[in-house]
Amino acid sequence: GCNPLAETGRSKLQNQRAVLNQQILRAVRMRAGAENLLRATTNNKVREQVLLELSFVNSDLQILKEELEGLNISVEVYQNAEETFSIPLVPLGLKETKEVDFTLPLKDFILEHYSEDSSEYEDEIADLMDLRQACRTPSRDEAGIEMLISYFLQLGYVENRFFPPTRHMGVLFTWYDSFTGVPVCQQNLLLEKASILFNIGALYTQIGTRSNRQTQAGLENAADAFQKAAGVLSYLKETFTHTPSYDMSPAMLNVLVKMMLAQARECVFEQIGLTGIRNEFFTLVKMTQEVAKVGEVYMLVNTAMNQEPVKENIPYSWSKLAQIKSDHYKALAHYFIATILCDHELQPGDDEDQQEKALSQLYDHLPEGLMVLAVLKDKVQRKQLGKAHLRSAVVHHEEALRVCGLCKKLRNIDVLQEVLTAAHKRSLLKYAQQETEDDFLSLIQAPDILPKTEHKIETIAPQFSKVKVKDFFHKLGPLAVFSAKQRWTAPRTVRIGRGAGELGFGLRGGSPVQICGLDPVCPAASVGLKEGDYVVSVGGVDCKWLGVNEVLEKLKSEGEQPVEMEVIS
Repeated sequence: GCNPLAETGRSKLQNQRAVLNQQILRAVRMRAGAENLLRATTNNKVREQVLLELSFVNSDLQILKEELEGLNISVEVYQNAEETFSIPLVPLGLKETKEVDFTLPLKDFILEHYSEDSSEYEDEIADLMDLRQACRTPSRDEAGIEMLISYFLQLGYVENRFFPPTRHMGVLFTWYDSFTGVPVCQQNLLLEKASILFNIGALYTQIGTRSNRQTQAGLENAADAFQKAAGVLSYLKETFTHTPSYDMSPAMLNVLVKMMLAQARECVFEQIGLTGIRNEFFTLVKMTQEVAKVGEVYMLVNTAMNQEPVKENIPYSWSKLAQIKSDHYKALAHYFIATILCDHELQPGDDEDQQEKALSQLYDHLPEGLMVLAVLKDKVQRKQLGKAHLRSAVVHHEEALRVCGLCKKLRNIDVLQEVLTAAHKRSLLKYAQQETEDDFLSLIQAPDILPKTEHKIETIAPQFSKVKVKDFFHKLGPLAVFSAKQRWTAPRTVRIGRGAGELGFGLRGGSPVQICGLDPVCPAASVGLKEGDYVVSVGGVDCKWLGVNEVLEKLKSEGEQPVEMEVIS
């Protein structure tokens, strides 16, 4: 699931992101230093120089932020390599991190807390660090997802084993904000877990944008990936409520979930129309409602992106692309309904009740003086309403093209321009075919179209249980007992002689087993064995994972010889 040496466009993009993050960090530090000096000094000449320096630093930061935004909209790097004629989808870039050395803190904790020889755990610590390093360059497929999830689950074990709730372990985690490039450094393992979850969601979005949208299977995979991405980001928002990084704030995650569900909805619509859209009354009614739904969800995404506090940090090109898609799909809805009205006059054999019912589902209300059945029967009214919809389609297409022209990043995406221009020309051509001399007398406003869908799009919750992970530090013993929050004595060696073949105590519980029913006058009690002690080894053999019967077998196998047991209280 790891691909560290692949010099793909995506890895080059991540390397550029890492370099930009360092430059942003330097600029932020300079700005903080300048602001501190400004607060501390009373010398006017120094203040003037500092203010000038601050203006330069702020300009640099703005330029760097724009460069980072450029990486966030580098959609062509993430799209499927096939020649496509589809509007690009937006992926999330992976969060960058610095290397972390777990060796000393974990070895110290094993020695101090678990009273074990920490050198015996060097391989396990190395495995953990290797897995973390591999997670910085995951492959863009299910294997990459599985690897990130396995590290996330492994962190659950590590947290329970080594991170007591009362103190910090001295391990510093640094993660860079995906949108601003500003680093967040904490000794809290929650930052690590939240950032890995964000990257799982981001990798799903990259799998979605990479799918081949010219095939049914590709579009199914894309819609599924975006729903899974939304599920992971939603889980992140609900589980880690106080993340210090802005890209993982509840407000930002809320917008990202909406965006991923909108992209899943778009893929489902493309799937319906993949084999071609039949120019047939009821097919076009269905397509009108579906495409109106896509336009509506993108309008909601655009509205959410322009709210405080998200507005400041969401890439400008993303909100513009959401606005473009909203207008483009609304235009398509008007075009489809115009095609129904202009191309499908009521014929003697048609079921007018069914057509009236289907058409009335598209509107909340019609313009004054118009009735659905009358529109179906009257050729003039039908043409009037059809042309009104075509005018609305052209207006929405022109707005989409205008907004696209305003954004430098989107202007340079050729396929986007081509799709918008082709749809605009098609509507203009349809309008020209309906043109007659007396048309200026009959200008009516096209009514709004009611969106409706037969396809449910919702978040798919992450299935962590499907990834099987073995605790690297399994040797330390069952987690219920041997965890960071439990306190116990160092292991004591108890040498027991067997009087008359009896031990003088019983065993109970699962693994590790506990001493019970201890006879206070037996030899074992006299050498320091206590009621409730856990048995960790017998005769030098580790017993932490053994049950009652297995430990009794070990004790019996020693015969009449004195038995050495290690116990903890």
